[in-house]
Amino acid sequence: MKQKDLEELTDEELLKGKKKIQSNKVVNASLIGFCIGVVVYSAVKNGFEFFTFLPLGFVYLLSKNGKNIKALDQELKSRNLL
Repeated sequence: MKQKDLEELTDEELLKGKKKIQSNKVVNASLIGFCIGVVVYSAVKNGFEFFTFLPLGFVYLLSKNGKNIKALDQELKSRNLL
């Protein structure tokens, strides 16, 4: 979500988005841990190859969600909802 999109949302929609993102945090953390485990296992088992580092691309995509969380928290604080 962009900052402009967040400003257009109602307070109720922001709070729903916060709940949704909070539940996704646990799933994302688990997937990131799994991907890092796959990288470590693959590096030990097969050495360093292209496919060893492929799961790190997924880690990057999952970690981009952190920016959305920060923007949402900032908007909630500006509206005194947090």
